[in-house]
Amino acid sequence: MALPVVAIIGRPNVGKSSLFNWLAGRMLSIVEPTPGVTRDRVSAIIEKNGKYFELVDTGGFGIVDADHLESHVHQQIQTAIESANLILFMVDTREGLTTLDQTIAGLLRKHNLDILGVANKADDASRFPEAGVFGKLGFGDFLCVSVKSSVNKSLLLDTILDRLQNLEMTKPAEPVMKIAIVGKRNAGKSSLVNAIVGQTRVIVSETPGTTRDAIDIRFVKDGKTIVAIDTPGVRKKSKLAGNIEFYSFVRATSSVKRADVVLLMIDATTPVSQPDKRLAKLIADENKCCIIVVNKWDLAKDSAMTGQYEEYLTKVLPGLDYAPIAFTTATKAKNVKSVLDLAAELFKQANTWIPTPKLNKAFEIIKNQQPGTKKIGRPKIYYATQVAVNPVTILMFVNKPELFDEQYRRFIVGRLAEHLPIPETPIRLFVRNRPGERTKKPGKRRRKIFSKGVS
Repeated sequence: MALPVVAIIGRPNVGKSSLFNWLAGRMLSIVEPTPGVTRDRVSAIIEKNGKYFELVDTGGFGIVDADHLESHVHQQIQTAIESANLILFMVDTREGLTTLDQTIAGLLRKHNLDILGVANKADDASRFPEAGVFGKLGFGDFLCVSVKSSVNKSLLLDTILDRLQNLEMTKPAEPVMKIAIVGKRNAGKSSLVNAIVGQTRVIVSETPGTTRDAIDIRFVKDGKTIVAIDTPGVRKKSKLAGNIEFYSFVRATSSVKRADVVLLMIDATTPVSQPDKRLAKLIADENKCCIIVVNKWDLAKDSAMTGQYEEYLTKVLPGLDYAPIAFTTATKAKNVKSVLDLAAELFKQANTWIPTPKLNKAFEIIKNQQPGTKKIGRPKIYYATQVAVNPVTILMFVNKPELFDEQYRRFIVGRLAEHLPIPETPIRLFVRNRPGERTKKPGKRRRKIFSKGVS
Protein backbone atom coordinates (compact mmCIF):
# COMPACT_ATOMS: atom_id res chain seq x y z
CA MET A 1 0.00 0.00 0.00
CA ALA A 2 1.30 3.49 -0.92
CA LEU A 3 2.25 5.84 1.88
CA PRO A 4 0.33 9.08 2.48
CA VAL A 5 1.94 11.96 0.59
CA VAL A 6 2.56 15.38 2.17
CA ALA A 7 3.66 18.09 -0.30
CA ILE A 8 5.30 21.39 0.62
CA ILE A 9 3.95 24.23 -1.55
CA GLY A 10 4.84 27.91 -1.49
CA ARG A 11 6.44 30.79 -3.31
CA PRO A 12 10.24 31.03 -3.76
CA ASN A 13 12.51 31.55 -0.75
CA VAL A 14 10.02 30.94 2.04
CA GLY A 15 12.19 28.04 3.27
CA LYS A 16 10.52 24.98 1.69
CA SER A 17 13.76 23.05 1.14
CA SER A 18 15.04 24.01 4.59
CA LEU A 19 11.80 22.70 6.11
CA PHE A 20 12.09 19.52 4.04
CA ASN A 21 15.65 18.84 5.24
CA TRP A 22 14.67 19.76 8.81
CA LEU A 23 11.84 17.24 8.94
CA ALA A 24 13.87 14.60 7.10
CA GLY A 25 16.75 15.03 9.52
CA ARG A 26 19.38 15.21 6.78
CA MET A 27 20.48 17.38 3.86
CA LEU A 28 18.57 16.18 0.81
CA SER A 29 17.46 19.32 -1.01
CA ILE A 30 19.96 22.04 -1.89
CA VAL A 31 19.37 25.16 0.19
CA GLU A 32 20.50 28.44 -1.35
CA PRO A 33 19.22 32.05 -1.17
CA THR A 34 18.97 32.02 -4.98
CA PRO A 35 15.29 31.67 -5.98
CA GLY A 36 14.41 28.62 -8.09
CA VAL A 37 17.13 26.23 -6.87
CA THR A 38 14.66 23.34 -6.44
CA ARG A 39 13.04 22.30 -9.73
CA ASP A 40 12.03 18.66 -9.45
CA ARG A 41 10.00 16.92 -6.78
CA VAL A 42 12.39 15.70 -4.09
CA SER A 43 10.93 13.17 -1.66
CA ALA A 44 11.85 11.41 1.57
CA ILE A 45 10.13 8.97 3.91
CA ILE A 46 9.54 10.47 7.36
CA GLU A 47 8.94 8.43 10.50
CA LYS A 48 7.69 9.40 13.93
CA ASN A 49 6.38 7.11 16.65
CA GLY A 50 6.26 4.16 14.26
CA LYS A 51 4.16 6.02 11.68
CA TYR A 52 5.42 6.82 8.20
CA PHE A 53 4.58 9.24 5.39
CA GLU A 54 6.25 10.54 2.23
CA LEU A 55 7.29 14.19 2.30
CA VAL A 56 7.72 15.99 -1.05
CA ASP A 57 9.65 19.20 -1.65
CA THR A 58 8.70 21.27 -4.71
CA GLY A 59 10.01 24.26 -6.60
CA GLY A 60 8.89 27.78 -5.74
CA PHE A 61 5.55 28.69 -7.35
CA GLY A 62 5.96 31.74 -9.59
CA ILE A 63 9.72 31.50 -10.07
CA VAL A 64 11.44 33.30 -12.90
CA ASP A 65 13.90 30.60 -13.97
CA ALA A 66 17.19 31.61 -15.58
CA ASP A 67 16.95 28.60 -17.91
CA HIS A 68 13.29 29.26 -18.81
CA LEU A 69 12.04 26.08 -17.14
CA GLU A 70 9.10 27.74 -15.37
CA SER A 71 6.48 25.61 -17.13
CA HIS A 72 8.33 22.40 -16.21
CA VAL A 73 8.62 23.44 -12.57
CA HIS A 74 4.95 24.41 -12.39
CA GLN A 75 3.96 21.06 -13.89
CA GLN A 76 5.96 19.29 -11.16
CA ILE A 77 4.18 21.42 -8.53
CA GLN A 78 0.80 20.60 -10.08
CA THR A 79 1.60 16.88 -10.06
CA ALA A 80 2.65 17.10 -6.40
CA ILE A 81 -0.63 18.84 -5.52
CA GLU A 82 -2.73 16.25 -7.34
CA SER A 83 -0.97 13.30 -5.69
CA ALA A 84 -0.88 14.73 -2.13
CA ASN A 85 -3.07 13.74 0.80
CA LEU A 86 -1.99 16.83 2.72
CA ILE A 87 -0.53 20.17 1.59
CA LEU A 88 1.86 22.18 3.75
CA PHE A 89 1.19 25.71 2.47
CA MET A 90 4.32 27.56 3.51
CA VAL A 91 4.62 31.34 3.97
CA ASP A 92 7.17 33.78 5.38
CA THR A 93 6.20 35.43 8.68
CA ARG A 94 8.76 38.22 8.27
CA GLU A 95 7.57 39.31 4.82
CA GLY A 96 3.88 38.90 5.60
CA LEU A 97 1.09 38.22 3.13
CA THR A 98 2.10 38.74 -0.51
CA THR A 99 0.23 38.75 -3.80
CA LEU A 100 1.91 35.50 -4.77
CA ASP A 101 0.73 33.87 -1.52
CA GLN A 102 -2.82 34.87 -2.47
CA THR A 103 -2.35 33.44 -5.97
CA ILE A 104 -1.20 30.11 -4.54
CA ALA A 105 -4.15 30.09 -2.12
CA GLY A 106 -6.50 30.56 -5.08
CA LEU A 107 -4.88 27.60 -6.86
CA LEU A 108 -5.21 25.37 -3.80
CA ARG A 109 -8.88 26.26 -3.34
CA LYS A 110 -9.62 24.73 -6.76
CA HIS A 111 -8.74 21.31 -5.36
CA ASN A 112 -10.50 19.39 -2.62
CA LEU A 113 -7.41 19.27 -0.43
CA ASP A 114 -6.49 19.16 3.22
CA ILE A 115 -4.35 22.28 3.77
CA LEU A 116 -2.07 22.91 6.75
CA GLY A 117 -0.68 26.45 6.81
CA VAL A 118 2.92 26.74 7.99
CA ALA A 119 4.39 30.16 8.79
CA ASN A 120 8.18 29.97 8.73
CA LYS A 121 10.82 32.28 10.23
CA ALA A 122 8.89 32.81 13.49
CA ASP A 123 12.10 32.59 15.48
CA ASP A 124 10.45 33.16 18.87
CA ALA A 125 6.98 33.54 20.38
CA SER A 126 7.04 37.32 19.96
CA ARG A 127 6.68 36.83 16.21
CA PHE A 128 3.76 34.41 16.39
CA PRO A 129 1.06 37.17 16.25
CA GLU A 130 2.49 38.28 12.88
CA ALA A 131 1.14 35.04 11.36
CA GLY A 132 -2.43 36.18 12.05
CA VAL A 133 -2.55 38.00 8.73
CA PHE A 134 -2.48 34.68 6.86
CA GLY A 135 -5.91 33.82 8.28
CA LYS A 136 -7.29 35.92 5.42
CA LEU A 137 -6.37 33.09 3.03
CA GLY A 138 -9.17 30.92 4.38
CA PHE A 139 -7.16 27.96 5.65
CA GLY A 140 -7.46 28.65 9.37
CA ASP A 141 -4.59 29.52 11.69
CA PHE A 142 -1.09 28.99 10.36
CA LEU A 143 1.29 26.97 12.54
CA CYS A 144 4.33 29.07 13.42
CA VAL A 145 7.73 27.40 13.02
CA SER A 146 11.34 28.38 12.58
CA VAL A 147 13.70 26.03 10.80
CA LYS A 148 16.67 28.25 11.66
CA SER A 149 15.86 28.35 15.40
CA SER A 150 14.30 24.87 15.51
CA VAL A 151 10.94 26.06 16.79
CA ASN A 152 7.87 23.74 16.85
CA LYS A 153 9.32 20.86 14.84
CA SER A 154 7.73 18.21 17.05
CA LEU A 155 4.39 20.08 17.08
CA LEU A 156 4.40 20.25 13.27
CA LEU A 157 5.09 16.51 12.94
CA ASP A 158 2.35 15.68 15.46
CA THR A 159 -0.10 17.88 13.57
CA ILE A 160 0.77 16.19 10.27
CA LEU A 161 0.24 12.73 11.78
CA ASP A 162 -3.08 13.88 13.26
CA ARG A 163 -4.24 15.05 9.82
CA LEU A 164 -3.27 11.69 8.30
CA GLN A 165 -4.65 9.50 11.09
CA ASN A 166 -7.33 7.89 8.90
CA LEU A 167 -4.74 6.70 6.37
CA GLU A 168 -2.43 3.68 6.48
CA MET A 169 0.99 4.79 7.77
CA THR A 170 2.77 1.46 8.26
CA LYS A 171 6.46 0.99 7.54
CA PRO A 172 7.08 0.67 3.78
CA ALA A 173 8.97 -2.23 2.24
CA GLU A 174 12.73 -1.85 2.30
CA PRO A 175 14.24 -1.46 -1.18
CA VAL A 176 16.12 -4.53 -2.34
CA MET A 177 18.43 -2.50 -4.55
CA LYS A 178 19.52 1.11 -5.14
CA ILE A 179 20.50 2.15 -8.67
CA ALA A 180 22.33 5.47 -9.18
CA ILE A 181 22.27 7.04 -12.64
CA VAL A 182 25.31 9.28 -13.16
CA GLY A 183 26.98 11.02 -16.06
CA LYS A 184 27.97 14.35 -17.52
CA ARG A 185 25.38 17.03 -18.20
CA ASN A 186 22.78 16.32 -20.88
CA ALA A 187 23.69 12.66 -21.28
CA GLY A 188 20.05 11.60 -20.85
CA LYS A 189 19.96 10.59 -17.17
CA SER A 190 16.54 12.06 -16.39
CA SER A 191 15.05 10.55 -19.56
CA LEU A 192 16.34 7.15 -18.47
CA VAL A 193 14.91 7.59 -14.95
CA ASN A 194 11.48 8.49 -16.33
CA ALA A 195 11.63 5.46 -18.64
CA ILE A 196 12.60 3.21 -15.72
CA VAL A 197 9.77 4.33 -13.41
CA GLY A 198 7.22 4.68 -16.22
CA GLN A 199 6.22 8.31 -15.56
CA THR A 200 7.51 11.87 -15.93
CA ARG A 201 9.05 11.96 -12.50
CA VAL A 202 11.87 14.41 -13.20
CA ILE A 203 12.22 17.34 -15.59
CA VAL A 204 13.75 16.57 -18.98
CA SER A 205 15.18 19.48 -20.93
CA GLU A 206 17.86 20.18 -23.50
CA THR A 207 19.16 22.81 -21.07
CA PRO A 208 22.34 21.44 -19.40
CA GLY A 209 22.24 21.28 -15.61
CA THR A 210 18.45 20.94 -15.30
CA THR A 211 18.68 18.45 -12.42
CA ARG A 212 20.30 19.90 -9.31
CA ASP A 213 19.31 17.57 -6.47
CA ALA A 214 19.93 13.85 -6.15
CA ILE A 215 16.40 12.47 -6.34
CA ASP A 216 15.43 9.08 -4.90
CA ILE A 217 12.47 7.52 -6.69
CA ARG A 218 10.93 4.32 -5.39
CA PHE A 219 9.29 1.93 -7.85
CA VAL A 220 8.24 -1.71 -7.92
CA LYS A 221 9.50 -4.30 -10.39
CA ASP A 222 8.49 -7.95 -10.20
CA GLY A 223 7.05 -7.34 -6.75
CA LYS A 224 10.29 -5.88 -5.39
CA THR A 225 10.88 -2.28 -4.30
CA ILE A 226 13.81 -0.58 -6.03
CA VAL A 227 15.17 2.95 -5.65
CA ALA A 228 16.40 4.82 -8.73
CA ILE A 229 18.61 7.81 -7.92
CA ASP A 230 18.64 10.57 -10.53
CA THR A 231 21.72 12.75 -10.10
CA PRO A 232 22.92 16.13 -11.36
CA GLY A 233 25.18 16.16 -14.39
CA VAL A 234 28.90 16.43 -13.66
CA ARG A 235 31.11 19.08 -15.24
CA LYS A 236 34.86 19.65 -15.27
CA LYS A 237 36.17 20.94 -11.94
CA SER A 238 37.38 24.10 -13.64
CA LYS A 239 33.86 24.85 -14.86
CA LEU A 240 31.94 24.42 -11.59
CA ALA A 241 30.13 27.73 -11.18
CA GLY A 242 28.96 28.68 -7.69
CA ASN A 243 27.56 26.82 -4.71
CA ILE A 244 24.63 25.24 -6.54
CA GLU A 245 26.85 23.34 -8.99
CA PHE A 246 29.27 22.40 -6.22
CA TYR A 247 26.51 20.90 -4.04
CA SER A 248 25.06 19.17 -7.10
CA PHE A 249 28.44 17.52 -7.73
CA VAL A 250 28.70 16.44 -4.08
CA ARG A 251 25.24 14.83 -4.31
CA ALA A 252 26.17 13.00 -7.52
CA THR A 253 29.34 11.53 -6.00
CA SER A 254 27.65 10.58 -2.70
CA SER A 255 24.93 8.82 -4.70
CA VAL A 256 27.58 6.55 -6.21
CA LYS A 257 28.80 5.61 -2.74
CA ARG A 258 25.37 4.58 -1.45
CA ALA A 259 24.24 2.75 -4.60
CA ASP A 260 24.33 -1.01 -5.16
CA VAL A 261 24.59 -0.65 -8.94
CA VAL A 262 25.70 2.44 -10.88
CA LEU A 263 24.57 3.26 -14.40
CA LEU A 264 27.28 5.41 -16.01
CA MET A 265 25.55 7.30 -18.81
CA ILE A 266 27.71 8.00 -21.86
CA ASP A 267 26.50 10.27 -24.66
CA ALA A 268 27.10 8.33 -27.88
CA THR A 269 27.12 11.53 -29.95
CA THR A 270 30.20 12.99 -28.25
CA PRO A 271 33.65 11.65 -27.30
CA VAL A 272 34.19 10.33 -23.78
CA SER A 273 35.07 13.39 -21.69
CA GLN A 274 37.04 14.22 -18.57
CA PRO A 275 33.87 14.13 -16.39
CA ASP A 276 33.08 10.65 -17.78
CA LYS A 277 36.57 9.43 -16.86
CA ARG A 278 36.36 11.08 -13.45
CA LEU A 279 33.10 9.31 -12.66
CA ALA A 280 34.46 6.01 -13.98
CA LYS A 281 37.43 6.29 -11.63
CA LEU A 282 35.14 7.04 -8.68
CA ILE A 283 33.00 4.00 -9.48
CA ALA A 284 36.07 1.76 -9.77
CA ASP A 285 37.64 3.15 -6.59
CA GLU A 286 34.40 2.49 -4.69
CA ASN A 287 34.27 -1.08 -6.08
CA LYS A 288 30.74 -0.58 -7.40
CA CYS A 289 28.87 -2.78 -9.83
CA CYS A 290 28.42 -0.75 -12.98
CA ILE A 291 26.71 -0.78 -16.35
CA ILE A 292 28.12 1.57 -18.94
CA VAL A 293 24.95 2.84 -20.61
CA VAL A 294 25.68 4.30 -24.03
CA ASN A 295 22.69 6.56 -24.63
CA LYS A 296 21.42 8.30 -27.79
CA TRP A 297 22.70 5.32 -29.77
CA ASP A 298 20.12 6.05 -32.48
CA LEU A 299 21.88 9.38 -33.14
CA ALA A 300 25.43 8.02 -33.23
CA LYS A 301 27.22 8.29 -36.58
CA ASP A 302 28.39 4.67 -36.56
CA SER A 303 25.63 3.10 -34.50
CA ALA A 304 25.98 -0.19 -36.37
CA MET A 305 29.59 -0.63 -35.19
CA THR A 306 28.96 -1.67 -31.59
CA GLY A 307 32.05 -3.88 -31.44
CA GLN A 308 34.40 -1.02 -32.27
CA TYR A 309 32.69 1.24 -29.73
CA GLU A 310 33.12 -1.39 -27.02
CA GLU A 311 36.85 -1.51 -27.79
CA TYR A 312 36.96 2.28 -27.61
CA LEU A 313 35.33 2.31 -24.15
CA THR A 314 37.70 -0.38 -22.88
CA LYS A 315 40.61 1.80 -23.96
CA VAL A 316 39.40 5.11 -22.49
CA LEU A 317 37.79 3.66 -19.33
CA PRO A 318 40.23 0.89 -18.35
CA GLY A 319 39.21 0.86 -14.68
CA LEU A 320 35.73 -0.37 -15.65
CA ASP A 321 36.86 -3.28 -17.80
CA TYR A 322 34.58 -5.54 -15.71
CA ALA A 323 31.45 -3.46 -16.47
CA PRO A 324 29.02 -4.66 -19.15
CA ILE A 325 27.91 -2.19 -21.83
CA ALA A 326 24.32 -1.45 -22.85
CA PHE A 327 23.15 0.66 -25.78
CA THR A 328 19.95 2.65 -25.23
CA THR A 329 17.66 5.36 -26.53
CA ALA A 330 16.19 6.63 -23.27
CA THR A 331 13.70 9.05 -24.84
CA LYS A 332 12.03 6.06 -26.52
CA ALA A 333 12.59 3.68 -23.56
CA LYS A 334 14.53 1.43 -25.93
CA ASN A 335 16.48 -1.35 -24.15
CA VAL A 336 15.60 0.06 -20.71
CA LYS A 337 14.04 -3.18 -19.45
CA SER A 338 17.20 -5.07 -20.42
CA VAL A 339 19.28 -2.59 -18.41
CA LEU A 340 17.12 -3.17 -15.33
CA ASP A 341 17.38 -6.94 -15.73
CA LEU A 342 21.15 -6.64 -16.10
CA ALA A 343 21.36 -4.47 -12.96
CA ALA A 344 19.51 -7.18 -11.03
CA GLU A 345 21.98 -9.79 -12.32
CA LEU A 346 24.99 -7.70 -11.28
CA PHE A 347 23.49 -7.18 -7.84
CA LYS A 348 23.07 -10.95 -7.55
CA GLN A 349 26.71 -11.51 -8.55
CA ALA A 350 27.93 -8.93 -6.04
CA ASN A 351 26.11 -10.74 -3.22
CA THR A 352 27.38 -14.21 -4.13
CA TRP A 353 29.14 -16.28 -1.48
CA ILE A 354 31.58 -18.63 -3.21
CA PRO A 355 32.19 -22.00 -1.50
CA THR A 356 35.78 -22.19 -0.25
CA PRO A 357 36.59 -25.39 -2.23
CA LYS A 358 35.39 -23.76 -5.45
CA LEU A 359 37.34 -20.59 -4.68
CA ASN A 360 40.57 -22.47 -4.00
CA LYS A 361 40.11 -24.57 -7.13
CA ALA A 362 40.17 -21.30 -9.10
CA PHE A 363 43.34 -20.28 -7.27
CA GLU A 364 44.98 -23.61 -8.14
CA ILE A 365 44.57 -22.67 -11.80
CA ILE A 366 46.02 -19.20 -11.14
CA LYS A 367 49.06 -20.63 -9.36
CA ASN A 368 50.25 -22.23 -12.59
CA GLN A 369 50.28 -18.82 -14.28
CA GLN A 370 52.19 -16.83 -11.68
CA PRO A 371 54.94 -14.51 -12.83
CA GLY A 372 58.14 -14.09 -10.86
CA THR A 373 61.94 -14.06 -11.01
CA LYS A 374 64.69 -15.69 -8.94
CA LYS A 375 65.98 -12.28 -7.91
CA ILE A 376 62.92 -11.07 -6.08
CA GLY A 377 61.37 -14.42 -5.27
CA ARG A 378 58.19 -16.02 -6.49
CA PRO A 379 54.82 -15.00 -5.01
CA LYS A 380 53.08 -18.01 -3.54
CA ILE A 381 49.38 -18.33 -2.70
CA TYR A 382 48.64 -20.94 -0.04
CA TYR A 383 44.86 -20.60 0.10
CA ALA A 384 42.08 -18.00 0.01
CA THR A 385 38.72 -17.35 1.61
CA GLN A 386 35.88 -14.96 0.93
CA VAL A 387 35.21 -12.53 3.78
CA ALA A 388 32.49 -10.19 2.43
CA VAL A 389 30.03 -9.47 -0.35
CA ASN A 390 28.94 -6.35 -2.24
CA PRO A 391 31.69 -6.05 -3.21
CA VAL A 392 33.00 -9.60 -3.24
CA THR A 393 36.05 -9.47 -0.96
CA ILE A 394 38.67 -12.23 -0.90
CA LEU A 395 41.51 -12.68 1.59
CA MET A 396 44.59 -14.52 0.27
CA PHE A 397 47.15 -16.10 2.58
CA VAL A 398 50.55 -15.86 0.90
CA ASN A 399 54.28 -16.20 1.49
CA LYS A 400 55.31 -12.57 0.96
CA PRO A 401 52.57 -9.89 0.73
CA GLU A 402 55.07 -7.38 -0.70
CA LEU A 403 55.32 -9.45 -3.89
CA PHE A 404 51.63 -8.95 -4.63
CA ASP A 405 51.72 -5.50 -6.21
CA GLU A 406 48.77 -3.75 -7.87
CA GLN A 407 49.57 -5.12 -11.31
CA TYR A 408 49.68 -8.70 -10.07
CA ARG A 409 46.44 -8.26 -8.12
CA ARG A 410 44.71 -7.02 -11.27
CA PHE A 411 45.97 -10.15 -13.05
CA ILE A 412 44.50 -12.36 -10.30
CA VAL A 413 41.15 -10.52 -10.38
CA GLY A 414 40.96 -11.01 -14.15
CA ARG A 415 41.58 -14.76 -13.82
CA LEU A 416 39.06 -15.11 -10.99
CA ALA A 417 36.38 -13.44 -13.12
CA GLU A 418 36.98 -16.12 -15.76
CA HIS A 419 36.67 -19.07 -13.38
CA LEU A 420 34.01 -17.93 -10.89
CA PRO A 421 30.30 -17.02 -11.33
CA ILE A 422 31.05 -13.30 -10.85
CA PRO A 423 32.41 -12.20 -14.25
CA GLU A 424 30.93 -8.67 -14.24
CA THR A 425 31.38 -7.47 -10.69
CA PRO A 426 34.38 -5.85 -8.96
CA ILE A 427 36.51 -8.04 -6.68
CA ARG A 428 38.55 -6.73 -3.75
CA LEU A 429 41.70 -8.63 -2.87
CA PHE A 430 43.59 -8.55 0.43
CA VAL A 431 46.81 -10.40 1.18
CA ARG A 432 48.16 -11.64 4.48
CA ASN A 433 50.90 -13.92 5.73
CA ARG A 434 49.75 -17.47 6.42
CA PRO A 435 49.06 -18.00 10.15
CA GLY A 436 52.26 -19.15 11.82
CA GLU A 437 54.39 -17.98 8.88
CA ARG A 438 57.63 -16.43 10.09
CA THR A 439 58.26 -13.01 8.68
CA LYS A 440 61.66 -11.49 8.25
CA LYS A 441 62.32 -9.05 11.03
CA PRO A 442 63.81 -5.72 10.03
CA GLY A 443 67.46 -5.28 11.01
CA LYS A 444 68.34 -3.02 13.89
CA ARG A 445 69.16 0.47 12.68
CA ARG A 446 72.46 1.90 13.89
CA ARG A 447 72.44 5.45 15.09
CA LYS A 448 74.74 7.75 13.14
CA ILE A 449 77.18 9.65 15.34
CA PHE A 450 78.67 12.83 14.02
CA SER A 451 82.03 13.50 15.67
CA LYS A 452 83.20 16.53 13.77
CA GLY A 453 85.50 18.59 15.95
CA VAL A 454 85.98 15.87 18.57
CA SER A 455 89.55 14.59 19.04
